[in-house]
Amino acid sequence: MPRRKKSSEQFNSDEFFPNSTDEKKESALISTVPVKVLAGNQLSYEEERDRLHLEKKVEKAFYEAGSALKQIRARRLYRSSHDTFEFYCRERFGFTRQAANYLIAGASIYENLTTNGCQILPTSERQVRSLNGLESIYQCQIWTKAVDVAGGVVPSSRIVKEEVRRFQEKKINPLPFQVGEVCQIIAKDNPELKGKGGCWCIVDQVGEFSCKVNTWDSEYILRPEHLKSLNYAEHECQQMEELGVRMTKLHETGALDTAAMWVLNGLSKLTSPYLTQLEEKLLKVLEQEY
Repeated sequence: MPRRKKSSEQFNSDEFFPNSTDEKKESALISTVPVKVLAGNQLSYEEERDRLHLEKKVEKAFYEAGSALKQIRARRLYRSSHDTFEFYCRERFGFTRQAANYLIAGASIYENLTTNGCQILPTSERQVRSLNGLESIYQCQIWTKAVDVAGGVVPSSRIVKEEVRRFQEKKINPLPFQVGEVCQIIAKDNPELKGKGGCWCIVDQVGEFSCKVNTWDSEYILRPEHLKSLNYAEHECQQMEELGVRMTKLHETGALDTAAMWVLNGLSKLTSPYLTQLEEKLLKVLEQEY
């Protein structure tokens, strides 16, 4: 029978069992062998129950191995036969010290994900290796996002690693905007912003990679390259927000003529947080008229 080709996400048996027999390696790979449902080969209730029970054991194999190694190391249970934990792991299991440390760290991450209510859990240490060293709360957030990206199933190590990269990018380069801040819209290379270049807006939400902003007549989801802070003081931002509310109320009447729209479009491109006397008079005339 031809040997199955091992995928990149399977348990690395050569890394963790370098001195093991083929039989032991095959046992370590059980959890990654795809299952094909064959017609006419349905399992009985008892068989289905036993299979689910055994699959749970296989899924937790790396966790149980890591937990056991953690106790052996912490309690120095190797001391009666070996001088060091590294020598013990290499001679007893064929593990390198790094491989043992990976399993121990993976078990801690698995336990953290379980404690925090994650329903989809990792089935191999490699899937969570890139989470090692992150705070517990971030491990859960990144793993949950990776599960979503994978379509609700156990994500590959590649997906998890990519989500870790995105998280670290965000921490290093967070979006430089705050809720309530007044910004100018930069319309370059964005056809949805036609006619909005140079208009001011107010940041309503700051997301991971973009901001939700409000103008007097629309709202947009914009990436940072389409926004430029006007660096207004807090009280000036509040004044602009009040102005935006007044303009929005006029727009919502649905009865504005061309002249009224001309005035509002002019006010939407203010470069100062203050209205001139003439601008205030024009706005009041519109409010009285509509």
